[in-house]
Amino acid sequence: MIITAFSGLFGALLYVLSCREPLPGTHEQYVSAKWRQVVGSTMHCVTGDGIGILAAKVLTSGAGLPMWADVLCDYGLGFLFGWTVFQALFMKGMFGSYRTSLSKTFIAELLSMNAVMGGMTAVMVPWLTHDMAATHPTGPRFWFVMSIALCTGFLVALPMNWWLVDHGLKHGMMTVRSDTGPVPQVAALALAGAALCGNQQHPPAPARRTPKPGRGANGPAERAPYDAATAPPTGRAHHMEPRVGRGRLAVMTVVSFAIFGAGFVIAGLFGDLTMQ
Repeated sequence: MIITAFSGLFGALLYVLSCREPLPGTHEQYVSAKWRQVVGSTMHCVTGDGIGILAAKVLTSGAGLPMWADVLCDYGLGFLFGWTVFQALFMKGMFGSYRTSLSKTFIAELLSMNAVMGGMTAVMVPWLTHDMAATHPTGPRFWFVMSIALCTGFLVALPMNWWLVDHGLKHGMMTVRSDTGPVPQVAALALAGAALCGNQQHPPAPARRTPKPGRGANGPAERAPYDAATAPPTGRAHHMEPRVGRGRLAVMTVVSFAIFGAGFVIAGLFGDLTMQ
């Protein structure tokens, strides 16, 4: 897990509590709680942004840039990687095409990234200013500082991601399954119960699958009726349906940039943004 590599036991605990379902085929039920959806979405954002930010740090470490320019490079590459890969590419199946996914995930990534970077900047710049040895990406101090800064960015971004999930701008790390191959959840629960009781049982027969539409002797075949016992819950929880007006979205965009700006102000007060 990348988030665990970034944050150690803290990230591992978050993953287990928010994303790791206890039984196969129960992910939808496990993450139905909104706090789990928010934590999962924030972890996903911090993971993608963090990879880009760390890559930018490595690339610009010997360029002699002032700290403020270094932070902007971190922001640019972190946002680009998080948006184009961890958001748009990984969610392409939900929207049907990569281009559509890019447009649908842009604003959510922007707002979340601003919050992440605001928290990171407030911690990273003062720390690096007073510990020059931590500015070199080949040393352990650098990676320790980046880990603490990313964890801070995660905490700052949590409220913003709650708002994004609550208003349908993020899908909350829900699982989207094909209706032609549902995971037999009831069978998984039955096997788990048998295992706890110490009984040896053969796995139940696979759940009835919905046949694909085809053409037979009497014309197009009809799709089989929906089987609530074996089919996973689908619908609104699996699709991002924005429930916010443009005016309020514009306000939240300004708020996100204000959070990023606040990180810059704190960095300037307690650190040196002109340091090279």
